[in-house]
Amino acid sequence: MVSPLTHPTRPARPEDTRLVVLDMAGTTVADGGLVERAFDAAARHMGVEPGSPAHAAHLAHVRATMGESKISVFRHLFADPGGDPAATEKAAQRANRAFESAYGALIDDGHVAPVPGARDAIEALQKAGRTVVLTTGFARVTQDALLDALGWRDLVALTLCPADAGGRGRPYPDMVLAALLRTGAADDVAQIAVAGDTSHDMISGRRSGATVVAGMLTGAHDADRLRTAGATHVLDSLAELPALLGVV
Repeated sequence: MVSPLTHPTRPARPEDTRLVVLDMAGTTVADGGLVERAFDAAARHMGVEPGSPAHAAHLAHVRATMGESKISVFRHLFADPGGDPAATEKAAQRANRAFESAYGALIDDGHVAPVPGARDAIEALQKAGRTVVLTTGFARVTQDALLDALGWRDLVALTLCPADAGGRGRPYPDMVLAALLRTGAADDVAQIAVAGDTSHDMISGRRSGATVVAGMLTGAHDADRLRTAGATHVLDSLAELPALLGVV
């Protein structure tokens, strides 16, 4: 008898998905440029002059790394010139605190809203038996502020930030795999679908082994960039995801 652990299975299909891992800002949450506004506040806090070449270079890096763990971005931007890891970490943490504070203030001022159709899509997927997990590159305090502002605290089975999955964040597959391990919703990584609006979301999804890695056109990156990063599908918005996964 062939062991069920080694028996070949049929190719996974989108409709076989059991676990759906969704990014937040730009995918389920309409960002509206808030990341860049919060970065500008953090840069000012760190002494980077708006309009300067350094500011332009930093902003270009922020745009290129949308979806990545924010603390990782700040470790790159404010690396100590002398190569001192402790000094780099201290500067990165200072910048990250300023960023999170600025983003939190924007949330408090009512500048966030769900992507149209996102909540309906999440609820449809869950009603059809899929387990949905929300992930982010933000710190937990900011993720919780977003969930509270949207009234989504009890919407899904699990929410994850980089610190909940070892601290590396995207483009590593850690949050996707942590979602699988913590929910037990799937028997195989081929039963996972990942959706996001950035190249880092796509890379993370492909590295996790997910069958569906869907790029959303509601956020940071365009269709070409999403496909180049490994998107298996590109959708106008999350509202189209249930149909792709066989939920009608």
